Amino acid sequence: MNPNERHCSTIKGEIVAARSDATYFLSSYISPPGKMSVIAPRHDQNIALWRSCDSRVELVRVWELERFSGQKHHFWPLFTVDRYNRVLTELLAAEGLTLDDVSASWGTPGLPHHSEIQLPAGSDDFPVHSLSHLYSGLLLDSEVFRNETIVGLALDGRPDFGLDQSSKKYWYTGCVSKKGDVDFSPVESPAPIYDAASTHFSKEPGTLMALASACPTEITFDTEAAVQELQLFGGRRVPLVDTLPFVEAVIRAAESQLPSLELDSRFTEEEHLQSAVMKVVQTACELVMIRNIDQLLSSGAVDPREAYLSLSGGFALNCPTNSFLLRRYSFKGLLIPPSANDTGQALGMGLLGFFGTGRLPDAEFRLKSPYFGSEATDIEVALKHFDDFIENIQDFTDAQFVEDISRGPLVWVDGAAEIGPRALGHRSILADPRSARSKDLLNDWKSRQWWRPVAPIVLEEHSGEWFEDPWPSPYMLETAYVREEKRDLVPAILHLDNSARRQTLTSETNPLLHRAIEAFRQSTGVPMLCNTSLNDKGEPIVDTAAQALNFAIRKGAAVAYLAGRRVQLRTDAQTRSLAPAQRHPRREDLFADQERDRDKIWDSWLESGYSTTSMVLMSRSPELRDQELAKPAVVNQLADVASARDESGTLALAADKHARMFGPSAVYDPSSQEGAAF
Repeated sequence: MNPNERHCSTIKGEIVAARSDATYFLSSYISPPGKMSVIAPRHDQNIALWRSCDSRVELVRVWELERFSGQKHHFWPLFTVDRYNRVLTELLAAEGLTLDDVSASWGTPGLPHHSEIQLPAGSDDFPVHSLSHLYSGLLLDSEVFRNETIVGLALDGRPDFGLDQSSKKYWYTGCVSKKGDVDFSPVESPAPIYDAASTHFSKEPGTLMALASACPTEITFDTEAAVQELQLFGGRRVPLVDTLPFVEAVIRAAESQLPSLELDSRFTEEEHLQSAVMKVVQTACELVMIRNIDQLLSSGAVDPREAYLSLSGGFALNCPTNSFLLRRYSFKGLLIPPSANDTGQALGMGLLGFFGTGRLPDAEFRLKSPYFGSEATDIEVALKHFDDFIENIQDFTDAQFVEDISRGPLVWVDGAAEIGPRALGHRSILADPRSARSKDLLNDWKSRQWWRPVAPIVLEEHSGEWFEDPWPSPYMLETAYVREEKRDLVPAILHLDNSARRQTLTSETNPLLHRAIEAFRQSTGVPMLCNTSLNDKGEPIVDTAAQALNFAIRKGAAVAYLAGRRVQLRTDAQTRSLAPAQRHPRREDLFADQERDRDKIWDSWLESGYSTTSMVLMSRSPELRDQELAKPAVVNQLADVASARDESGTLALAADKHARMFGPSAVYDPSSQEGAAF
C-alpha cells in the first residue's frame, strides 16, 4: 500500500476514510552531521514522525536513539549525512515509508528536507530549545490551547543552541496563553540547583530526589534567604555560578549538623548527608517556582483556578514540585508531555514546526497516550531464539495473571513502547504492592539501592479511593498521598512521607493492562500494581521482545507476558546456569565505526586554529560559529578571558569532558554514562 493512501487514525473508535492527501513530516533532536557534530552535540537524541491529514495533525512514531543504541542518554553523533540517511531509511521502512515521502524535516540542519522553524512572534529573546519544550506542553491538546488559559514554563538545566543564530537574553521561557494568544516572559529554572548537586555528588538527579524522600535525615538551613540571592534566568549569567556555591553552603551546614543528630543506621554517612542536602535543594526549587508562578499570574492577571499549568523541560520530571504547585494554586489541570525532558524535543519541535506553518492550532491534535515508541515486532523470533529457556506459552487469562503476580514480579511487554524516561505499562516490570518484599525484589533485579521507591500503576476509576489527590496522572509525573486507611495494604509503593509517584490507567489507553489490574482488584481488593521500568542498571528501557526475555531469564523471572501471551520460563538450576551473561544486543551497528569520520571533523577544527575550550564556547555562543565574523584567534582570546573569569572552573571541566566524549580518544561505547550529566 502506498503510504499516502493509508488510513488516518481513528477518532472515538470510528475509522476515518482513506485519503490520498496525507503528508508526512519529521522532527528531530539529533546532533547535526558534518562540522557541527562536535561543536553542537546533543544528548537524549530522538526523532518523531508526523502525519498531517485533512484537518488533523497526528504523531505517528517517536524513536529515542538510546533504545536502539543501548547508550543511556544517547549522545554519540551520527557524523555524516550518509550515516544519518542509513538510520532514517531503516526507521522509515518499518512504517512503510521512504525519505522521499517526507515533505519537511525540522530540528536538525543538514538532514534531507530540512526546513527552518518559523518561530512565534515575540519569542526572539529565547532559545529554540526552550520554545520547543514550551510548545510540547502548550499544544498537548489543541482544543485546550485554543479555548483556555494556560500558564506555561519550560525549565531545564542548559538549553541547546543548535538552531540559534545568536546568543539569547534568557535561557528559559515562560508564558501566559489566553485562547491561543501567547505572551512570553522570562522565568528562572530551578534545574541548575539540582545540576549543581548532581555534579557535586556524581549522581543523577532522579537518584538524589529518591534519596531525599527515602531517608529521614534533615538539617536546619535558611533556604528562603539563600534563594533570594539566586539569579536563575540564564543568558549572560550562567546559573551554575550561583547554584554551585549555594549547594556547597548547604553541604557545609549538613556536615556541621550531622554529628549531633541521631541517624538511621540503615543508611551510610554519605547517604545521610546527601538526603539532608537534597531536602534543602527541593525546598529551594519549590521557592523558585513560587516566584515564577506568582510573577506570571500577576503579569497576566490570571486566576489559577481558571487556568491550566503547563510544565516542560527536564525539571518537569520533578514530581514533588508538580504536585506541590497543583495543591498550592488549584490549577484546573496539568499539561506535561510524558517525554518532558530532552527526549521530548522532537515532539516539541514538531508541534512548534506545525505552529509555524499555520497548521496548528487550528488543526486537531491531542496526545492521547504515551505509546508512540517502537512496536515489539520480534516476538516470534525472540520466542524461537530463547526456546531452551521456555517451559510453555499460553494465552492471557485473568486468573492465571493474578496467580502469577501474587507469586512474584513479572516482565510485561505490550505494543508500542512508551516515550520518555518513565515506564508506563508497555515495557514494565510489575509486582504485587501488598508486600514490602516486592520493592526489595525489584530493586535487586535492577541492581538499585535498597531504599529506592517503586511507583504504583492504579486504575483511574479507583484512584480517588486510595489517593488524596483527585486528579489523573497518566504519565507518572506527580506524587499523591496514599489515604491513611489504605497505607498498610500497599507498603511496597509508599515513600517516607506516605506519598507515591502514581500513574493512573484507563481502559481506553491500555486495555490489556487495565484488564489485568482489574482482575487483580477483583481478587484482592487492591486496584494497583508496582510498576518500574524494564531495564537493568545503566541501560535504557528495553525496546524489543528479545531484550525483555533476555532480562527475564538473567534475573530468574518465572513469567513474562508478551503482547498478551504468557511465557512461562524454566527456573531450575541447570537452565539458570545457561542463562545469558550479558544484555541482549541492540542496534549498535547503526552507530559504531564512525571514529575515522569523527577524527577528520575534529582535526579540521584544530587545523583551523581553535582550542577545545573554544569549541565549548562556540557550542554556547552561536554567533562565534560564523568563521567570517569570528576568526579563530578572536574566539581563542574570548575563551582565555572566559576561563580566567571562571572562578568555579566549570568551563575547564566542560572542555575536558567535551574532549573526552568527542575528541580523538573517544570511541563509541554503548555502556558509557557520560550523557547523564551532559
